[in-house]
Amino acid sequence: MVTGQLERRGIRDRKVLDAMAAIPRETFVPGVPTSLAYDDRALPIDAGQTISQPYMVARMTELLEVQPGDRILEVGTGSGYQAAVLAWLGARVTSIERHQALSDEARERLAQLAKVAWLGVEAVDLRVGDGSLGEPEGAPWDGIVVTAAGPSIPDALREQLAVGARLVIPVGPRERQELIVVERRSAADWTEWSDGAVVFVPLVGEAGWPP
Repeated sequence: MVTGQLERRGIRDRKVLDAMAAIPRETFVPGVPTSLAYDDRALPIDAGQTISQPYMVARMTELLEVQPGDRILEVGTGSGYQAAVLAWLGARVTSIERHQALSDEARERLAQLAKVAWLGVEAVDLRVGDGSLGEPEGAPWDGIVVTAAGPSIPDALREQLAVGARLVIPVGPRERQELIVVERRSAADWTEWSDGAVVFVPLVGEAGWPP
């Protein structure tokens, strides 16, 4: 996966590549053969959601520019895979999921991985709620990653970024989006750019799509 997919498609951050190699992806797609778990494609999980293809997880992580000790907010826990990758990089992750069952399942998987000391995935705080509104109690965040697509960039997420931090979020209509990177330059100055076309499940919530 690392050499055939990630490096070939331009992932250069060595720490991100090491994280992708270390975290056992098959743990996060129960019922899927190990050989298929590492395919270059998104895979279905419960509640009509998906686990993103390995390249997309790596690219979004690379765009965040995570440093050890960073406090990262993830919107859309899903299977827990993205949170595990971020935790392996030394981030303190808070992850919000609107589906209670998905959050519970992710908690069990991460608890199992936490028993493997060298994986370092203990620092994950899972919560259930409307992630489109972010988590103001923990703001400002050193990075925010959204694993579902919104019709626009939620203002709350912009405001909850620390100065110098990045928000990575798919934005656009349900059928096709752009992966947008927002960087906060100062208290009242943000810059943003597109990293290319993507397709994600919808971000459902008050600042996203209706249920």
